[in-house]
This record gives sequence, structure tokens and C-alpha cells, in this order.
Amino acid sequence: MRTIVLLGSTGSIGTQTLDVISTRRDQFRVIGLAASGGNLETLVAQIVEFRPQVVALAKPSAAQELQRLLYAAADGHGWNQGDFAMPKLLLGPGAATDLAAMQCDVVVNAITGAAGLLPTLAALGAGTTLALANKESLVIGGRLVTGAASPGQIVAVDSEHSAFAQALRAGRADEVRRLILTASGGPFRGRDRAELEGVTPDDAMAHPTWAMGRVITINSSTLVNKGLELLEAALLYDVALDDVVVTVHPQSIVHSMVEFQDGSTIAQASPPDMRLPIGIALTWPERLADAARPCDWSTPAAWTFEPLDSDTFPAVELARSAGKASGTAPAVYNSANEAAVDAFCDGRIGFLDITDIIAACLDEHLADGHVADADLTVDAVLAADRWGRQRAAELVEARA
Repeated sequence: MRTIVLLGSTGSIGTQTLDVISTRRDQFRVIGLAASGGNLETLVAQIVEFRPQVVALAKPSAAQELQRLLYAAADGHGWNQGDFAMPKLLLGPGAATDLAAMQCDVVVNAITGAAGLLPTLAALGAGTTLALANKESLVIGGRLVTGAASPGQIVAVDSEHSAFAQALRAGRADEVRRLILTASGGPFRGRDRAELEGVTPDDAMAHPTWAMGRVITINSSTLVNKGLELLEAALLYDVALDDVVVTVHPQSIVHSMVEFQDGSTIAQASPPDMRLPIGIALTWPERLADAARPCDWSTPAAWTFEPLDSDTFPAVELARSAGKASGTAPAVYNSANEAAVDAFCDGRIGFLDITDIIAACLDEHLADGHVADADLTVDAVLAADRWGRQRAAELVEARA
């Protein structure tokens, strides 16, 4: 029986993680849930179903409403008869970090954005296996995160990085030549910059193969998400940034590949379903039986691959340059993007402005204010995160 703490329980990865666990109660027990407080009805249903010992709520103002909803729901599940125990409640911005340090077998960090950094460090400091869906915490934390982790302590939840972990089992580290990171191309694959001038947030949310939350879906349309994944892959698997290449694979069946020195390429293939990498992350290094359906080999299928159009989608090369600068540059890449995505979704800037703003923020930061890797601290990362958001907001206002 593995005990699980789940951070970001009401988001896309969080709800899918609980879906995996729900039919395997003999293998997993959820002892802690953390959520922002933006979807209390879902959180209450999760508490009632999974009976965690502790619940962390980032928004203290939502605590009273949570308790009201929870008492109402608990009445129908035996609370008055003593069959339902109310969980301990942690409140505030640091609640998820406190929960991440709780003794358990696996912490699943499915928080969105830079807010996941301190919980990631807390889980690593506690010596717990970290199932990492919050790629941003690794990207912005860089060596602070990798240096805090024991060998094998971080297990990737992203389908691409789970694919790398599986394919890397085919050889030794010194036999690896390159990591081949696959991208669906998003909803705008094949368009040039002129054709992207008038696209809307609804257009960007229409991902062709994956159903995800707002931020990651918009990031997939700009390919910022692939830039973050490139940085994550280099950090997780200790591969040079130039040895991680991106290829566009619209079918999203091959989740990534490893090319070895002898010319062999090992691919991991499965239908697009996050329950498979989630299952592997929960049980690593073992596999979870029937986590997701396999490929159907009884029907015709075609898998295609094409080069990335970096002129139209510069986000990947922007990420590579931020990664090479290291230090606080990746934090600015991420925070400027998050601010620009919010502005795009609010209708204040256009789609192409997102990567233009990221590039401008990176250039300014590297010219003045960049903290090198050797001097990196958590405070420096968080300061760069704040600066990137503020500067991006200023550039948004100038464009609006």
C-alpha cells in the first residue's frame, strides 16, 4: 500500500491521478490533498471519497465555505455516526509546501506554475519520491532542485519525460546520443505567422489530441510548453540542451524517443492518455497493470514526423537560450509567459505577442539583473519570477 499526497488535486492531472487511484484502493491510499480553493465543490467530493487526513487550501478566504460544504456532504456519509472524520485543514500560500513535507510514499506535484517550486523542494527535503507534473518548479529551480534530489527521487509525470525514462532503460547513459522530444504541433500546426495574427483564446484552446487545463493548453499552442519540456528533459536526464531535439508528431502516439550511439532509436508509444504516465509515476520503477489502453494493432494507422517551424513558433529556441544562460533566466521565461497568457486570454494582447513579450523580457533580464547559476538561490529565483511577471505586465499595457 503506497500512501499518496496530491498537490493540485482539482486540476486536470490531479483529477486524473485520483481516477487512477479510485479503482486501486488496495494499492494506494490518499492521505493529503492540496488545492487552490477555486473549485471547492470538486475538492469536497474528493475529500468525501478519499478521506485524506490533511487538506491544504491556498486561499484562506475559502476556508469557511469549504467547511460549510464539507459538513453538508459529510452528513450524508456517516459523520454523525462517527464514520467520517474531518481532515486537518492547512491554510494559506504555504499550506501546500507544509503538506508536501508530510511523511508519505509519493508526493504528486500537479500544481500549475512557479507556485510549485517550494512544495517540490519540501518533498525532496523530506526524502519522498516526487511524481513531478509541475515542470515549472524544475525548470525555474534548476540546480537547486536537481541538487536537492537523490538519484531516482524525481519521477516525471509528463508523458514525454515518462517516455524518456522508459526508453532510457534500453541502454547505459554513456550510450545515449540524443533525446527526441515529440510535439503534437498544437492547433496551429502548419500555419505561418501571418495566419496567426487574429487567432483567439478559443482557437488556442482547441488542442487536437489532448484535453488539458487552460495554461498548459495555451502553452501547447505557442509551443512554450515544449520549450519548458526541453529544459525539463535536459535537467532530469543530464543531457546537453543541444542534444534535446524537437520533432512534430501530430498523432501524439509516440510520446518521445531516445537515440543511441549505435544509431538505434527507442520510442515509447501509446494512445494519448495521461493515466499511463501517472500510473508509472505512482509505482515507479514498476508498471501499473491496465493503467490505460494500448495501441490497437488491428486497424490501419499512420504515424508522421516533421521538423519544427521555429520561425513561426520561436518558443522552443527561446527556452533553449534561457537554459544555456541558466541561473534566473528560465524563471523569467516562465513568468513572462504566464503573465502574457493571462493577458491573451483576457483579450488584451494578440497571440503572437506572447512569445514577443517573453523574448523582450529575457533580453532585458540578461542585460541587467540576471543571477548566474553559481549564485542561484531560492530568493533569487522568486525575485526573477516576480520581475518577469511585472515586466511582462508593463509590456502588455504598452501594447494594449
